[in-house]
Amino acid sequence: MDEPTNGLDVMAVRETRETIRQLREQGRCVLFSTHYMDEAERLCDYIAIIMNGKIVAHGSPANLMAQASADNLEDAFVHLAGSRQGLLRSEFAQHTE
Repeated sequence: MDEPTNGLDVMAVRETRETIRQLREQGRCVLFSTHYMDEAERLCDYIAIIMNGKIVAHGSPANLMAQASADNLEDAFVHLAGSRQGLLRSEFAQHTE
């Protein structure tokens, strides 16, 4: 699923997240992308952080937070993927090459 909760109202977001939780509890693999790190932290057993089309870090949410010495997945993402300023420079460089 690509961004399964993006643009949904609160009730639809809750229903979608509950469906993902139920599938996980049934032992089914659910593959989805999201920009919402709090959502990934709550729903995912395993995460791959992708930057510019490349996996820059992967592991469980707890493992990624430990690697980054972070209290939450959003802070871990910033640490592992690079600072916002660095990300903006990288994006700009790609479009000017």
